[in-house]
Amino acid sequence: MVDTLGVAVVGFGWMGRVHTQAYARLPHHYPRLPLRPELVTVAEEVPGRAEQAAEQFGFASATRDWREVAADPRVRAVSITAPNFLHREIGVAMAEAGKHIWIEKPVGLTADDARAVAEAVAKAGVQSAVGFNYRNAPAVETARELIASGELGTVTHARIRLFSDYAAHPEGALTWRYERERGGSGVLGDLASHGADLARYLLGDIASLTADTAIFVPERARPTGATAGHSRATGGELGPVENEDYVSALLRFASGARGVLEACRVSVGEQNNYGFEVHGTKGAVFWDFRRMNELGISRGTAYQDQPVSTVYVGPGHGEFAAFQPGAANAMGYDDLKVIEAYRFLRSIAEGTPHGATLPDAVHSAVVLDAMARSAESGAWVTVDARG
Repeated sequence: MVDTLGVAVVGFGWMGRVHTQAYARLPHHYPRLPLRPELVTVAEEVPGRAEQAAEQFGFASATRDWREVAADPRVRAVSITAPNFLHREIGVAMAEAGKHIWIEKPVGLTADDARAVAEAVAKAGVQSAVGFNYRNAPAVETARELIASGELGTVTHARIRLFSDYAAHPEGALTWRYERERGGSGVLGDLASHGADLARYLLGDIASLTADTAIFVPERARPTGATAGHSRATGGELGPVENEDYVSALLRFASGARGVLEACRVSVGEQNNYGFEVHGTKGAVFWDFRRMNELGISRGTAYQDQPVSTVYVGPGHGEFAAFQPGAANAMGYDDLKVIEAYRFLRSIAEGTPHGATLPDAVHSAVVLDAMARSAESGAWVTVDARG
């Protein structure tokens, strides 16, 4: 028997659209899931955007006020895809209203914001999911299993990179993303949050770190109207970019392994160059998001001149079988959000967390706060493994 779950989406920019499409695709990829999402309402403060979303995607109603969602008895689960500065207020309110929440990273502006939402969720006894989508890639899950199995030996060092050009154009609009008050951190929250999550997911807790940050595009034009995504603006009043374009960090893991995490939003010539390299005493594993369904694996007993093989993930690896019938058939970014939606609804159905949850968001946020403190002081900073 399939139960209907009333869902809402708060904030309908690009990510709100991605969440909505993921809900719609769930019955196609996971027909045995005992919950069937029903699009109840969408909230977006930009005039006309919620109504347009309702018409296009089939929400039963639309509103400009997210508080109406919290009060709506039809809604049992909420996607929070609003700007970062609203995450804490909306997340706490939805949890207190008894709604399960699927919230985008970095869950607020600071680790304190993430903790507040996590505590509200725990107190209310509702389920949560967080948008750390890259850990959902079947190849990444396979890499994690390979590392845990010991086939690579003892992990010695790793490098995690997240390079993109979405903010590289000097005419990129000065949106909330570049303001401390509304965006909080810059590339730390946008990209390094994923890196911190991948580091912990693959290799365990980070014990300490030292970091450096920089702003490379110091001024941008203020937009004259509503924006979505990474819009351009010309002719507007120039304002300062208040948060970092770039971060690099040296990591020391609790296991003794060493790591490098580097992220940049203004890397000309780089489009979503995200990935990792993990080296052990007997082998290594390599992953590139742009070739999402492949792993480079080196294992054996040769040590020196040991070759690297390309392995294509397929059925039997992670959630691959829900999307494609055979290895080397491509999956894409949106598929990772369908997996995220599936694990969110499975958590609700079973009352047991599956996938990335708010405690994971807290751990990531603690690492980001440590990076910010280190960049300011120039010193090594201890990371609280408790979150």
